[in-house]
Amino acid sequence: MHEQGHRDEERADSPEPAPGVDRPGFLALERELTVLLRRARASQGEMARAVHPDLEPSAYGLLVRLDECGRQRATELAAYIGVGKATMSRQLRALEELGLVAREPDPADGRAWLITLTQEGHARVRRVREARRARYAGRLADWDPAEVTELARLLNQLNRGMEN
Repeated sequence: MHEQGHRDEERADSPEPAPGVDRPGFLALERELTVLLRRARASQGEMARAVHPDLEPSAYGLLVRLDECGRQRATELAAYIGVGKATMSRQLRALEELGLVAREPDPADGRAWLITLTQEGHARVRRVREARRARYAGRLADWDPAEVTELARLLNQLNRGMEN
């Protein structure tokens, strides 16, 4: 009896599922995204080690962000990655010690610092990203180029929708 009451409480506290979530398309999407994300996490560790053997997998995303967007404040990086200031400070210190990033004063605010890739960091990140794109090209060689473009468009749409 107690167990049944507990299950009733869980149901009462749980939000109702959105209409249509049990449709085959959403079930397939959830399954395929789970596989993709699992593979991406494993791949991130490999790419981090390819940049530098001592690089933490979670720091790889910081380097890619700096490569794509240029110098940024630590607070911007923390917000983008979704971590707190203390975690970001620790990761940036480690990246500085590895010679992959440098800090420079922010000309717009003398109290703040901008984080930038060093020449070594830039070269290493570019090499790894080019190798990753070559791997994608090899694995998707039998795809029609329009399908690859469409997949990129749909993933971009999904990512934008997840930001809201």
